[in-house]
Amino acid sequence: MSLVDQIEEKRKEIHTDAYPMSIGELINLYADKELDIHPEFQRIYRWSEVQKSRLIESILLGIPLPSFFVAQREDGIWDVVDGLQRLSTIFSFIGIYRNEHGQIEPPLVLKGTEYLPALEGIAWSETTSPNNFFSVDLQRAFKREKVDLKIIKKESDDQTKYELFQRLNTFGSSLSDQEVRNCLLIMIDRTFFEWIKALAEYEPFLQTLTITGRQLDEQYHLELAVRFLILKGAGVADLRGIPDIGDYITKSIKIIASDPEFDREKAAQDFRKTFNLLYTALEDNAFRKYQNNKYTGGFSLSIYEVMALGLGNNIQAYDINNQEHLEKIRTVSKGLLQEDRYVVKRGAGYKASDRLPHILPLGVELLRL
Repeated sequence: MSLVDQIEEKRKEIHTDAYPMSIGELINLYADKELDIHPEFQRIYRWSEVQKSRLIESILLGIPLPSFFVAQREDGIWDVVDGLQRLSTIFSFIGIYRNEHGQIEPPLVLKGTEYLPALEGIAWSETTSPNNFFSVDLQRAFKREKVDLKIIKKESDDQTKYELFQRLNTFGSSLSDQEVRNCLLIMIDRTFFEWIKALAEYEPFLQTLTITGRQLDEQYHLELAVRFLILKGAGVADLRGIPDIGDYITKSIKIIASDPEFDREKAAQDFRKTFNLLYTALEDNAFRKYQNNKYTGGFSLSIYEVMALGLGNNIQAYDINNQEHLEKIRTVSKGLLQEDRYVVKRGAGYKASDRLPHILPLGVELLRL
């Protein structure tokens, strides 16, 4: 198929519309629950009070905002794909913003800005700030300001809004890959996201990881749980030539999240048993280097790939009450840096497409009883 044919085919899968809409109309849509902004994303997006105040300042000064993107669902409700933080800030200022439990949050009180220092302490209405609030004229002017809305119609391919969300929130974004994945999973199936999140917070799993506080904030523990689920069942042929491991993980977890046949109970059992064994045998040394008769350093991703995936793929043969099985895990862990087949492919210079097809079968072999 030629490039022109590919372009034409894909363009047929995407149906869009665009028109300006007043902030007042958006407020009404949100109040009528016809606009879903996914408040659970707020734990991921990190706008300060100053950033929120600067957005309100921009609207008051007539500075154009970037386009808002929404996807129309089958029930007609608009799913916000890009503009989550901006819209939640507007609704918070008005005093109608609902958190993930459906409760109205306390209204935003503004900070003074560079061009409008008089915004300091101002609220939308006297209910929030009896002595410092927007006049009726200001409220009216604010609600009449227009924004640009891009709409992905329901006739579009089901994956279009997820692809668009990923692109809009990856280019130039401060979000980690896993934070973007979390949002995608919530949009696809909130119950699946909550299921994976519960696995990532499983205590024996967390106890085996020696990752930093910043990595935890950026959801790296959740990425490691996702990697386990994906790579445990991955074929070596599938892993060769992967152009980007992040894209591979995202595409793979989207497929699993959308698969009604995926057995969550079995996957969770294997996950918990694997990390119960690793914690029992090695505690927080599970993914650290063993050198000069002691464990050193922090978390190693390549050791995680060998130990967690190798054990995970042999998990049915293991018994946590069998001391020989626990000793097997300790022996493999302590001998890994003496294993030439591991050392040759573990360096940071090796791409995942070179490392994983080599290192995953090695882990399975080393941890086979």
